[in-house]
Amino acid sequence: MFKPSATLTTLLLALLAGTTQAAAPPEVGISPWGPKDEIGRLNLMTPASRAAILARIDGGKSYDLAVDFHIGMPSWQAAGDPPYQMWMTHTPKGNVVADSMQVGEQMNRHVSYTGSAVSMYAHMGTHIDALNHFGLNGKIWNGFTQEHYLGDRGWTVTGAEKLPPIVARGVLIDVAVAKGLSQLPDSYRVTRQDLRAALAQQKIALEKGDVVLIRTGRMQHYAQAQAYMANPPGLSLDAAAFLVEDGGAMVVGADNLSFEAFPSEVAGNYLPVHTYLLAQQGTPILELVDLEALSRDKVYQFAFIGASLKFRGGDAAPIRPVALPIR
Repeated sequence: MFKPSATLTTLLLALLAGTTQAAAPPEVGISPWGPKDEIGRLNLMTPASRAAILARIDGGKSYDLAVDFHIGMPSWQAAGDPPYQMWMTHTPKGNVVADSMQVGEQMNRHVSYTGSAVSMYAHMGTHIDALNHFGLNGKIWNGFTQEHYLGDRGWTVTGAEKLPPIVARGVLIDVAVAKGLSQLPDSYRVTRQDLRAALAQQKIALEKGDVVLIRTGRMQHYAQAQAYMANPPGLSLDAAAFLVEDGGAMVVGADNLSFEAFPSEVAGNYLPVHTYLLAQQGTPILELVDLEALSRDKVYQFAFIGASLKFRGGDAAPIRPVALPIR
């Protein structure tokens, strides 16, 4: 059974014993699936598990969980990362003048040609964080180091291209509705008890290998980028540990961009939930997942199907997930 080098349980025991200062700092997890493992808990997905969830699809409504990409969309720019940009490289009228294909005016007036280009940060829109996104003490998941595995064109291990298509049971935990709210307050830190209470209200139990999606209600602000990005609610470290260590989650996600709440609850680590999930537990993270329709229709379990773009060496990639209700 997988036991990371420094679990949240270990830290809590140290706090109770008053030995926090003597406790070793957290280290990256070493994979139980071997020294060459690059996908972490996605190894929990098997032919049998995929077949089992696909057999339960009821064939009714489908839910698109991805957001639109557009200029002015919410994005993380606090660390200097670029916003989403799109521009036209060819237009029907422009080609009449430029004749970029050198086919002549008559052909360009007959055949309309439109082309475009985009530029973006990898962590934009509905996306999945690969296991190289965050590490600890110079290492990422499974002990891979940048000295040996990071080149000028990205990581040679754990890149986004290594992530397999995900076919698994999906579970929505609607924390906002469970609290009687349309959305959680700014900077609210979701607790283990919040998750338990929502699951009890929904009459749903987590199972090993689930894709677990947390609804805070923040997606209601997606059309207003500044409001969406400002002081988002997110998960606590203890809540993340509940999902993975107690609930057996394979992938976790939410409808916000940060996934965790700020400011950090751990001294000496400005993103403890990300480092816990990605570096210590090998758990990919989904962000900006649109959960509003699932919440409206009270669809709490479903077949989750999604495949990310294969950005070679990338630390994240856009994904277009679909939820299909199950029997």
